[in-house]
Amino acid sequence: MVKIRVLVVDDSAFMRKLITDFLNEDEIIEVVGVARNGEDALVKIKELNPDVVTLDVEMPVKNGLEALKDIMKQFPRPVIMLSSTTKEGAENTILSLQYGAFDFIAKPSGAISLDLYKVKEDLIEKVKLAKRANISNSLLQPISKKYPKIQQGYSKIDSKSIVRPKSIDKISKNKSLVCIGTSTGGPRALQQVLPKIPADINAPIFIVQHMPPGFTLSLANRLNTVSLITVKEAENGELVKNGTAYIAPGGSHLKVIKSGTSLTIKIDQSDIRNGHRPSVDVMFESISEIPEFKKIAVIMTGMGADGSDGLKKLKNTGLVKAISESEQTSIVYGMPKAAVGTTFVDKIENVENIAAAIMDYLENQ
Repeated sequence: MVKIRVLVVDDSAFMRKLITDFLNEDEIIEVVGVARNGEDALVKIKELNPDVVTLDVEMPVKNGLEALKDIMKQFPRPVIMLSSTTKEGAENTILSLQYGAFDFIAKPSGAISLDLYKVKEDLIEKVKLAKRANISNSLLQPISKKYPKIQQGYSKIDSKSIVRPKSIDKISKNKSLVCIGTSTGGPRALQQVLPKIPADINAPIFIVQHMPPGFTLSLANRLNTVSLITVKEAENGELVKNGTAYIAPGGSHLKVIKSGTSLTIKIDQSDIRNGHRPSVDVMFESISEIPEFKKIAVIMTGMGADGSDGLKKLKNTGLVKAISESEQTSIVYGMPKAAVGTTFVDKIENVENIAAAIMDYLENQ
C-alpha cells in the first residue's frame, strides 16, 4: 500500500506531536518529517518531497503565508493551513487560499486542551482529499488581475458617486436572482467569478461557501475589494438588493424568504444538513419557494453532493438555469459531479467562464 507522505510544519512542539500522532493513526498516512518554521519547511520539502504539507499560519522566522508563496513557487503541492480564529488569523487564512493553499483547518480557540482532538477527523479527511485533488489546473494557476472596468461611475472610494441598488420590492416582470454553492477550492473560485460580474447586475447573488464560524466575514471583505458589486456577509433580517452578493455566515444557514413584496434574508442555526451548516441544499430549497423569480443556480468545486437535492427542488418549482463548474477547473469534482448526475444542469463551464454564463442567462433567457 502506497501511503500519503506528509510534512507537518508548526512552531509549537506540542502541535507538531499532536498533528503527527493524529495523522499516523490512519493506516494510509505517514508523517515523514516535521519543521518548526517556514525556512525549515522549505529545506525539508526539498529533502523529503512530501505529498502534502500541513502549515501553521503564525510562525517566527518565516510565517505560513511567506512559506506558502515559496512552496507554490519552488515545490508546488497541496498545502493545508492551520489557522487561529482570530480576526488576523482569519484574514491571513483567506489570503492563503488565494495564494494557492488547498484548504485550511481552524484550530480550536482558547488554551491547549482536549478540544484540539476535534480537528482530528477533519484533518485526516482533508489530507486524503488533498492527495487526490486536481491542483495542477487550478491552484497552481495565478488568478488574473484583469478585472472589468468600473461602469456607470460606480466607485467604492468616492461614496458620493455611488448609486446604491434599491431593495427588491413591487416585484417586476424581469425579477431574477443568482444562487451559488461551493466548498473546497471555493474562495479561489469565487475570486474568479464575482469580480467579473458588472456593478449594474439586475439581480442579487446568494452564496453558500462551506466554512466554520469566524472566516466568512474576512472572505466577504476580501472579495468585496476586488469586485464591482458589493460583497458582504449576510445578516439576519436584511432586505435584499440587486448588485449585492450575500455570503452565508460560517456555521449558519442562509435562507431567502418573501416578506410582503420584498425579499429578506433569514440566518438561523437549524439542523445541520448532510454534515453542513451552511448548506447549499437549505439555501436552494428556500429559494425554490419563491416562484415569481427566475433563478440561476451555480454549483462549483467541492467535495460531497451538497446542492444536488436543492437543485432538483429548484428545477421542479420554477424557471431555473443551472451551471456546473467543469471537472477540468474544479479543485475537487464532487459537488459539480453530483449536480451533473441529477441531469438538471444546463451548462458546464470552466470557472473563468461562469460569470459570463450567468450574465448570458440573465440577459438573454
